[in-house]
Amino acid sequence: MSEILTSEFSVQMTSPIHDVIACIDRSARISIALVLDEQGRLINTITDGDVRRGILAGISLNDPVSKLLQIKTQMPHPIPVTAPADTDPGQFFKIMQENSIKQLPLLDKNGRVVDIVILSELLPPAKLPLQAVVMAGGLGTRLRPLTDNIPKTMLSVGGRPLMELTIEKLRDAGIEHVAVSTNYRSANIVEHFGDGKAFGIELNYIREDRPLGTAGALGLVDAPDKTLLVINGDIITHVDLGVMFTYHKEHKAELTVGVRQYGVQVPYGVLECEGPNVRKLQEKPQISFLINAGIYLLEPSVYAYISKGQPLDMTDLIQ
Repeated sequence: MSEILTSEFSVQMTSPIHDVIACIDRSARISIALVLDEQGRLINTITDGDVRRGILAGISLNDPVSKLLQIKTQMPHPIPVTAPADTDPGQFFKIMQENSIKQLPLLDKNGRVVDIVILSELLPPAKLPLQAVVMAGGLGTRLRPLTDNIPKTMLSVGGRPLMELTIEKLRDAGIEHVAVSTNYRSANIVEHFGDGKAFGIELNYIREDRPLGTAGALGLVDAPDKTLLVINGDIITHVDLGVMFTYHKEHKAELTVGVRQYGVQVPYGVLECEGPNVRKLQEKPQISFLINAGIYLLEPSVYAYISKGQPLDMTDLIQ
């Protein structure tokens, strides 16, 4: 790994955490950020899981990396697992397997990163044990007149229908069978995708005779025998479905919700009072929330809450 490439994926202790996310997002291959000192030596590494756990612990994206590393002392790998650059390549898999890591930085004698070994590149491609449903039945009313004659999921992005990007992402994750829920202008979708063979995936269609909400169409699908991925057909995402699935299983969850952070800037000074006494005045604070991003993992047990053919919003299902 060249010095220029290393700098693309590195941050310092004083860097804000949103810079860490930018580092991780720069490459489909390297999904960690390197925390380096002023001499370019490795201090620690940060994964998307570290960031996620930090946010759940109350850290802001504007907080420095040093604050996240304080929390990381309580995480699975507080100290980065590394190997000398001259390590026998035959040992890479063993080191990563023993430490349950997916990426292994290789260091020179001065502690600088010269390369990163990626576990997925040492193994044959794995298929996610998921069934999938793409929700594509929305009316797209907020995008009219663009959606007067075409469903929102078929609007062009980069010269291709939006939903084509989603189908490709599911295919590349190793998902072989996908059900597509349709309602408004469904013929446009069926005509473009057909049975899915041209896109390397098997598609079948669920026709909503009337709008059933953001989760009601699941009642038209037989209860799955394994984890079900539900994804809105009108979103663009770089989420790693394999990482999300692992997170879902690690927490033994019945339902996992994909979220993103959203901030609201209050345009005034906000007072914090205790009775008649002013305890704090904060000028124009930003309030952050985790918002629903339209990607879900459901266990078969969730189907106990879904009635066939009945309207249901995902919000109510989660509640």
